[in-house]
Amino acid sequence: MSESIVMTRKNFEDLKKELDYLVKVKRPEIIERIAEARSHGDLSENAEYDAAREEQRSNEGKIAELEYKIKNADIREEVSDTSYVHLGSVVKVFDDGLEEEQCYTVTSVTEVDVMNGKISVESPVGAALLRRKVGDVVEIKCPDGSSYNLKILSIQ
Repeated sequence: MSESIVMTRKNFEDLKKELDYLVKVKRPEIIERIAEARSHGDLSENAEYDAAREEQRSNEGKIAELEYKIKNADIREEVSDTSYVHLGSVVKVFDDGLEEEQCYTVTSVTEVDVMNGKISVESPVGAALLRRKVGDVVEIKCPDGSSYNLKILSIQ
């Protein structure tokens, strides 16, 4: 049984565009490079052939991943309500343990970029923040069994 992948309509459309590019543009380019490399003779010591085949494996893996995400997409409409945390919210919190403010954008799993503060609705922090309001103190449970608190300061 496959699990649904929560995402916005924009994210869904972006995934479809990327899949279209990989299938219609990149795949034929790679096939052409493989054919060119084959024409050079002995494949056992042909680095160009090996590199093209590895790129083909990588591209086909990415295509399969995108097809899975698109097939299992649970598209949520973007909400502009800032009274509670939802997919797409930008949330400023105060971390009691670190004694500092942090800002997170709650995104789908396909848009995660932790280095830029984009966290998944399925992550421990994202899941704990969902449907909460300004002023709420949220307990975040860590995989190691420990926990910490975040206080929601603002929602955009």
